[in-house]
Amino acid sequence: AVPTLDTVRMSYVIQILALEMNNILCVGATGTGKSVVVNQQLGKDMPDRFLPKFMAFSASTSANMTQDQIDVVMDKRRKGIFGPPLGKKMLIIVDDLNMPAKEEYGAQPPIELLRQFCCDSGWYDIHDKTFRSIVDTQLICAMGPPGGGRSEITPRFMRHFSTLCVTQFHDDTLLTIFKSIMQWHMKANKFEDSISRLGEPVVSATLDTYRTAMRELRPTPTKSHYTFNLRD
Repeated sequence: AVPTLDTVRMSYVIQILALEMNNILCVGATGTGKSVVVNQQLGKDMPDRFLPKFMAFSASTSANMTQDQIDVVMDKRRKGIFGPPLGKKMLIIVDDLNMPAKEEYGAQPPIELLRQFCCDSGWYDIHDKTFRSIVDTQLICAMGPPGGGRSEITPRFMRHFSTLCVTQFHDDTLLTIFKSIMQWHMKANKFEDSISRLGEPVVSATLDTYRTAMRELRPTPTKSHYTFNLRD
């Protein structure tokens, strides 16, 4: 990832919150780099005592699947108490938090499971129905705004998080990012100077095309998929 002023700021805030064992929720549109920043900061740039566990929710994610993925990385401390190895802290990193489908009564079971963890510091074992207390563990989540298959998150769950809003990149920042990538590509592949000089105009033209598509190719009732983001 190409660092920018915004991503460096966000990485610093995430690190400070994570070191203090705060639950963190990063909210931003697709392509704003929230998942990249979270994964980079918490997966590589944290002290050794922090153990990251990465998860990604989808429309088909269930509560049992979520619980199994977390339980399998937990050690038994003593009867009914589970957590990472002694002296370690577990970071449960969940991408696309609000993607799971709603059930019959409007709830999203995987999210309700995580809410129970936030409220009660644990959940009930699927098999023997005993309560499993989970210690030295915190949640770091990322999600896009509601819409396009993503649902709203209830205040009952949101209140447990320090929320960071990730804004769209400005054009100047996008030019910086993609010029850096283009220059690296030209240099790595040993392009001639006459071609390498075209890197900056190509990036500017591509960005102009992207902005035009977002402005002119609007979604319609029959083509509701006409939505564009930075990944496109």
